[in-house]
Amino acid sequence: MSSSSISTEIITNKIFIIRGQKVMLDRDLAELYGVDTKQLKRAVKRNIARFPEDFMFELTQQEDNTLRYQFGTLKRGEHTKYLPYVFTEQGVAMLSSVLRSTRAVQVNIAIMRAFVRLRDMLSLHKELAVKLKELERKVEGNTGAIRDIFKVLEWLRKEEEKPKGKIGFHP
Repeated sequence: MSSSSISTEIITNKIFIIRGQKVMLDRDLAELYGVDTKQLKRAVKRNIARFPEDFMFELTQQEDNTLRYQFGTLKRGEHTKYLPYVFTEQGVAMLSSVLRSTRAVQVNIAIMRAFVRLRDMLSLHKELAVKLKELERKVEGNTGAIRDIFKVLEWLRKEEEKPKGKIGFHP
């Protein structure tokens, strides 16, 4: 996969929410960077001071199992004996300084754009939710008036249906 063909949608599908943070798995990042997961982890361990807990953390066994169940059953040999690392947006940005290749820089740019796009989408959803709540409050305040309008409309309809006397002179 060339770095120019990496779409924001592909990257967005590799972003998960774990412990309340948007993160990417080490194996997904390694695939995007075109390196082995083992190589990526080795580079991170050599520069561990650059990756505090809010940039990167190791999953617990339970979190790893939960992710496995989401992906479906894995074939024999497809899982590792080590727990995966996950990287927050800041951790992904730090990876470009650890993995010093042209591809790493290009992939990081694409990943940063995906995180921004995701943040914008979440912001838009929050704005829509707020506007819906406001609309609900406005409608709730007007239910009495709307009920009165329907009563008047019903009364007018009934008035129209009443038999009317003939117009004109009757001997």
